[in-house]
This record gives sequence, structure tokens and C-alpha cells, in this order.
Amino acid sequence: MSRFEDRQAAKHFSATHVQTKGARPAAGETPARPPAASGLIASLDLGASKIGCFIMRPDGARQADQSIRVAGVGYVQSKGIRAGSVIDMEAASQAIAQAVERAEAMANVSIQGVRVTIPGAQTASHKVSAQVSLGLKPISDLDLNRAIASALAQVRFPNRRAIHLLPVSWSVDDQPGVRDPRNLTGRALGLELLVVTIDENVFNNIIQCVSLAHLEVQAIVCAPLAAAVAALEEDEKELGCICIDMGASSTTAAIFANGTLVHVDCLNVGGAHVTADIARGLSTTLAGAERIKTLHGSAIASANEDRETVEAPPRGDDRGGAPITVPRSILKGIIAPRVEETFELLREKIKASGVQIEPGAGIVLTGGASQLAGVRELAIRVFDRPCRLGKPMRVPHLGDAAAGPSFAATAGVILRTLYGPRDVVPVKKIMAAKIGPKDAPSGGTGNIIARVVDWLKTNL
Repeated sequence: MSRFEDRQAAKHFSATHVQTKGARPAAGETPARPPAASGLIASLDLGASKIGCFIMRPDGARQADQSIRVAGVGYVQSKGIRAGSVIDMEAASQAIAQAVERAEAMANVSIQGVRVTIPGAQTASHKVSAQVSLGLKPISDLDLNRAIASALAQVRFPNRRAIHLLPVSWSVDDQPGVRDPRNLTGRALGLELLVVTIDENVFNNIIQCVSLAHLEVQAIVCAPLAAAVAALEEDEKELGCICIDMGASSTTAAIFANGTLVHVDCLNVGGAHVTADIARGLSTTLAGAERIKTLHGSAIASANEDRETVEAPPRGDDRGGAPITVPRSILKGIIAPRVEETFELLREKIKASGVQIEPGAGIVLTGGASQLAGVRELAIRVFDRPCRLGKPMRVPHLGDAAAGPSFAATAGVILRTLYGPRDVVPVKKIMAAKIGPKDAPSGGTGNIIARVVDWLKTNL
């Protein structure tokens, strides 16, 4: 029985059907699904336009060039998801089940858990710093853990859930830029830690939605980080780069400097807003607007656009009426202002955050909305930086349908699982640690990641 059929049956029956070992399925019955294999890694992208799933077998990792070979790919039109939030639990869980089932069928495996990537304006990043004394002895793992625990003790974000705890930089005796401080000698060890969080309710809704599809959430990864892992080269991370993931309902940015992630920012505007503008401006349907945006849309002027025309289906009951015909220049006049405004809003948000961006840092665009003609040129104009279109570079065997920028985050989750960057605390511990009022000491308005700190003290 398929995962989707499992889910449908669970709604109506309290008991599951058990097939006797070795027995053939009855006529018309769906054959038993293959057993779950160990070592599988599955990623699930909860986008507003599509829900995608990649499955990698244990033999799919290529350590020599840090690439992967994906065994199963599945994707369906997204339902019940907007800007990373679940707005319809039933529709979203059904779409997840269908996407995973397609990937399982291609890979001929069954998975029990997935690593979920989410876009959305609910994601935020925060920097915390800490310093611990050493006593003029070589730095050990215990010293690193003391610094991490000291930094985490400062984390106080009500009703937020941590999904990433990433070291930005280490320092020894105020000497910055240390990559690995172990075995170095000094009097003081400093740490700057990036904490990426999402709204507590969003976190719980995602867990519940995925569990309704009979899957376990093994990790939650923010979309711009996952997309950056798949699309950026090491030189770009080292010299400074802004990876902008342009989704249907949100636009997110991951900023890198000196090889590490230093900031995450999000904007609740995406490609679906462009489609809605076209539908309103041309009085056409959303489906018709999406079609003409994909086939004829552009964010920059082109030759002969005043003489070229585009056709769109009329809105309303008269579907048999004549199509709406407008010059292509009008279409560009609707698309360009929205895309330009999106980049300008994101630029101002990044500027307001105070994060330092390297003067020569470039822009890398990923996500489905980045494929619209002229978007790269507008990004160059707004940010005044070089810009390129990013694709999953270390997944060379993907088919054309899944090899574009819209699947960068889906591939990036698996690449990050295998090759980093690593969180300073294991993912299972991060998933279990809550940042909210319940963990706050009595009389305080904030809280600490108590479980993580306790685990660090007792286990590391």
C-alpha cells in the first residue's frame, strides 16, 4: 500500500491490514512497499509552489568531489503551504505523501524520516558571543564545549525554536579568524555563534503535518542555507556572497563571509505575488497569469516588445470568449516594478541588520522565481554587485526537470547532511531543545536552551 493510500486509510480505519509473509497480493490490491533501508537520506522541500523530495541511497555519496547521486526524485504541486507555514494541514499532508511516494517508487525504497527545508519570513538569525578562560594550556574539546555552553546560556528568544547553531568564528587571546582552535595555547577562548530560529507554532505545525504523512522529521533546515550549500562554490563563501533563494511566497537570503554563514534574512514576497499582479492587471486567471509569465514574462525591456502581443484567458464565466490581448510591454511593466521592489526591500532589510558584507561579494540567485528573464539584470542594478544564477552543482546526475535553481534547496539538504557546515550541537538535541517561556527561570522574561546546555555539560 502506498504512503498516500496508507494516510487515506488511516483516516477511516483504526487498524492496518497485515499481509502474510510470502503471500501474493490479491487481484487489484497494491503490492507491498519495499522495506525501509538503513543509511538512506531523504530531503523534503515545503515550498509554496511545489513540494519536492529527493532520496539518496547509502552508496550515493562521492567523497572524492563531495557530490551525490540521487536515487529518487518526486514532486507535486504544493497545497496547504504558504511562506513556510502550514495553512491547511489536510491538503499539505496529502501533497507531502504524494511527493514522497513518487520518490520512493523511483528509488524502490521506503523511508521513515525526512529532513525538511522551509522558506518563509518566520526564520530569523541572531548572533551571540562568549569568552572563557583557559589558563595557558592547549585548547581541548572540553574548552570548546564550555564556550558553546556559555554562548547558549545567553539565548533568550520567547516562543522561538532553534533549528541551527552554527559557529561564525573562534578567537584565541582576541586574535580573530581561528578556524580550529584545538591544540592552540592561550589565556582566553572566544566564540561567535549564529542561532537560526523559527516560530514555535510553525515548528509544531510542520512536525504534525509531516507525521500525518507517516514520516518523522529528522531535521529542519532553513531554505537559503540549504540552497547556498548546493549552489555556492567555496571561493564565493570565502570571499563573501549573498545567496538569494526566490520562492513563490517568500524571498530569503543567506550571507557568507570568510567561509561561514553570518546572517539569514527573509522577506514575505515572492514569485506568486508577480503572478497575482499579472492576473489583476490583465483581468485574467491565476493559471493564465502563471502561464504567460513563464512563457513571455520578463523583468527588463526587450526589442520589439511594443509590437509583440500576448494572450491571456478571460476571467469569469465566459471562458469561451475572446482571449485578452495586450502588448508584451504592458506585461513587462507589471513584472519589473514588483521584482525591483522585492530586491529593494531585501536590500534594506540586510542593511538594517547591520551585517558587514564584503565589498566584492557577489549575488547568487536560486529558487523557481529566479528563472524569470531579466531577474539577474535587475539584481545587478539594485544591489550594484555581480550576479549569477545558481543550480545544484554537486548533483550531476539529476534529470533536466530537477536540475534547475528551483531544486537547489532540496539537493542542498542532503549535501549539508554529508559535508556540512555542521551545527555545534547534534541535530537531535537541537530539535528537542525549546526556546520559550516554559524554559525560562521563574521571574524572568527570557529563557535558556536548558536541555542543550545540560547535554553539553554531561555528555561532551
